Amino acid sequence: MSFSSATAETLALRALAWLVGNDELLPVFLGSTGADEAQLRAHAGDPEFLLSVLDFLMMDDAWIVAFCDACAVPYDQPMQARAALAGEAGMHWT
Repeated sequence: MSFSSATAETLALRALAWLVGNDELLPVFLGSTGADEAQLRAHAGDPEFLLSVLDFLMMDDAWIVAFCDACAVPYDQPMQARAALAGEAGMHWT
């Protein structure tokens, strides 16, 4: 599946919704980003913020697997969505 920016944002919003509903993981995300719940709501439509949500989940295999399993998302799609959100700025060759 090829990800458009709209499709990538939709998947990242699903990830954010899953994260917000996860009572154990949400405080870890908030603590690591310095964000609060009001900022989550304010920045939910921001592609850079959504990119940070995917980056956070992909830091731990258990987290990304839990999200994918809970939301019936193939395991490779979060990384594809991340790449689509980042665009060329997210390409690293090293």
